[in-house]
Amino acid sequence: MPLELPPLNPVLRHEPALLLRAQPVRVVVLDVDGVLTDGGLYFSESGETLKRFHTLDGHGLKLLQRAGITPVVISGRDSPALRLRLDALGVTHRRLGTEDKLPAAQELLAELGLDWAQAAAMGDDWPDLPLLRRAALACAPPQAQLEVLGLAHFVTQRAPGQGAVRELCDLLLVACGAYAVELEAAAR
Repeated sequence: MPLELPPLNPVLRHEPALLLRAQPVRVVVLDVDGVLTDGGLYFSESGETLKRFHTLDGHGLKLLQRAGITPVVISGRDSPALRLRLDALGVTHRRLGTEDKLPAAQELLAELGLDWAQAAAMGDDWPDLPLLRRAALACAPPQAQLEVLGLAHFVTQRAPGQGAVRELCDLLLVACGAYAVELEAAAR
């Protein structure tokens, strides 16, 4: 007799207004330091910048791509570690080492044939404010600067570099109807 598996029920709960705001999102613009990482800068003895990324965030970005939502990374810093991680995740749309993020974001949106009404953005500090002001869904980790938190439609519970990006990914997956499908596929 085959083993009967218990049903899986998604346990995420989001306000209906937040899900409606997230439904049209087809691109997610992410900062790196303080969003995909904890914001700390680590240097090796040779001066190489080291970064710590969380696997929950990485898996969330892969799930987004499978659901047809494009992750975009725009960072004021560039490093071999960051490039290696983005390559491993298949994140090809990126602008690294750019201080002025708005022109970079507008260029990437144009390349993708999308506009701000289809964009979510997640940042933590003042350089991210122009993106957050324009995005249909502005997001921040809880340690973000106060002005960023004031613009955010969604503030994660998890800290940056500790699954904050995964929370945003999960919200977008629920909003586009892919969360339950991916959850069931993962549990087979």
